[in-house]
Amino acid sequence: MYRYTDFDAAFLAERNQQFRAQVERRIAGHLTEEEFKPLRLMNGVYLQLHAYMLRVAIPYGTLSGRQMDRLADIAERWDKGYGHFTTRQNIQFNWPKLRDIPDMLDALAEVEMHAIQTSGNTIRNVTADHFAGAAADEIADPRPVAELIRQWSTDHPEFQFLPRKFKIAVTGSPNDRAVTRAHDIGLRMVRDAAGAPGFEVIVGGGLGRTPMIGKVVRGFLPEADLLPYLEAVVSVWNLLGRRDNKFKSRIKITVHEHGIDDIRARVEERFAQLRPAFSGVDQEMLAGLRAHFAPPAFREAPTVAYDAAYKGDPLFRSWADTNLAAHRAPGYAIVSISLKKQGATPGDASADQMRVMAELAREYGHDELRISHEQNVILPHVHKSDLPAVHAALREAGLHTANLGLISDIIACPGMDYCALATARSIPIAQQIATRFDELKLEHDIGHLQIKISGCINACGHHHVGHIGILGLDRAGVENYQITLGGDATETAALGERAGPGFSAEEIVPAIERLIDGYLALREGPQETFLQTYRRIGLSPFKRYLYPEARANAA
Repeated sequence: MYRYTDFDAAFLAERNQQFRAQVERRIAGHLTEEEFKPLRLMNGVYLQLHAYMLRVAIPYGTLSGRQMDRLADIAERWDKGYGHFTTRQNIQFNWPKLRDIPDMLDALAEVEMHAIQTSGNTIRNVTADHFAGAAADEIADPRPVAELIRQWSTDHPEFQFLPRKFKIAVTGSPNDRAVTRAHDIGLRMVRDAAGAPGFEVIVGGGLGRTPMIGKVVRGFLPEADLLPYLEAVVSVWNLLGRRDNKFKSRIKITVHEHGIDDIRARVEERFAQLRPAFSGVDQEMLAGLRAHFAPPAFREAPTVAYDAAYKGDPLFRSWADTNLAAHRAPGYAIVSISLKKQGATPGDASADQMRVMAELAREYGHDELRISHEQNVILPHVHKSDLPAVHAALREAGLHTANLGLISDIIACPGMDYCALATARSIPIAQQIATRFDELKLEHDIGHLQIKISGCINACGHHHVGHIGILGLDRAGVENYQITLGGDATETAALGERAGPGFSAEEIVPAIERLIDGYLALREGPQETFLQTYRRIGLSPFKRYLYPEARANAA
């Protein structure tokens, strides 16, 4: 993984020192909260419902054991003993005192971490496929490119006061695990006719108030042209993007208003102007970065222990069937650690659990961890012979839940329990759904099903691209939950279709239960997933289960 240079360390030390002075001025009353707001946002500090919140960047989701240990230390020393992993592969600390945040930032800097550009109208934390560098279907590891983009975008002088926030995601696999089509820019690695790798460039995706699936602006971009092309895209939007209305300021609105053909022409013109200025220096940087992401020294060993555990331990077999993914190296597996134990808060991990995951990474996982946008933690490189020991340690820490991709593996934003923007609760709804289907013992019968919950129209829970999406709203002071069906966050991305009237907090779990009963009755055998069934038959048959009173009235 990337290691900071002397320049990086000095840059971060100076940045943290500046923010420390700004915090001191705020506490002393020399800055009002309104004056302090743009300064704190530049350093990842929000003011939530009950306290300040620090959002820490985990670039392209990659962590070492040492860094995870430091997150645990911060959670214990300056927060309430836990952290919340987010859909942008960040971690949030929800309860710090303002006077402590500079110390938290200094502690992060000691392990080469920061909170820069995790908020504000800048290019945000660059996200990537959480299986990067390990996936069997990967063309190439996208993380060197993601790191190049991070360095290019951090404090880029032209892009510090954009019309609105800007998000970039990159994947090196044809199977999209980075939700690239729901980003301002999505990069999907592809090959040209000669087999050379490059990128399909997607622009204008995004969720929130006006959800849109991104459009392809370049079908194939040579890797050597990536940075100048990205700069061209952001430059064009920086000039065209609306600043008169924050709700119409994202690049998706600009693409919609001007059309993809006009945007493409403008970007290509700007790219032609910018390309000579790069003169290959970006490729020299990229070549140097690749050495940081060389694959670990994979070992060859028999898998007898794994085979015995799989055959003799039903609990281990269930976990292996659900939480392991194919690895590019023979004898290895990718381990997904669920942070979605039924009844728990999705995405939360205690300090003790963080330390367990850090130690497992050091002992069995080549000292690498990843955070997924699905709010889980990944050990990307584990030899199968070590999996029984890994599972035993996870079981002791309460991290062995075998539910990856199942109905209780719910993405949920913090909602009204924390967020000042939220209009409804997300966490209790996710907990109730997960608990209910655990009681029914239906998860594995239901199969692959992604529920995503947002507590307001900003859609931090990605509900638009959930197979079942739930949006919490305020209706005359009462929480109301709308359901969308058929969303998809993969390479076949689609926005969910609103099913009909919303449900109260008391009605939403029974409604989901009726919906699942309908799916089990409508599917063509246990191998047909919820999304496949929905795409085959459409919305109407599901509505009859969601709204049985309407069917009764029609009869």
